[in-house]
Amino acid sequence: MVPISSRSCEWIAFYLSKVRPRISFIHSGSALFLANNGKRFKPNKLSDMVSRYVKLAGIKRAGSCYLFRHATSMLDNGADIRQVQEMLGHADISTTQIYTNVSRFKLAEVYGKSHPSALSDESIF
Repeated sequence: MVPISSRSCEWIAFYLSKVRPRISFIHSGSALFLANNGKRFKPNKLSDMVSRYVKLAGIKRAGSCYLFRHATSMLDNGADIRQVQEMLGHADISTTQIYTNVSRFKLAEVYGKSHPSALSDESIF
């Protein structure tokens, strides 16, 4: 099961109707996504491509497909920790819980920068 937006489904439909037929050939098989040579993507090909484009963009951080499914972002946007565990394929919830600490840190940072109580020097005493 893959969580996917309606917009993503539209792009996949476009790919299937317009792009894939132009690059596929009799031995392409049933893989959804094909490389430009008409063969199925190798397991790490997409991550390699993402890494290359991240570098070309001048981002000083290693890039991979994982950037697009980062647990912290999902948790920050309201995802349930069990759902995140399932999506990331973590066998143990403690692996996923590591990301909640990052989210708590982000929460504390946002609080410190924006909450009126954190910004005020006034004391109740």
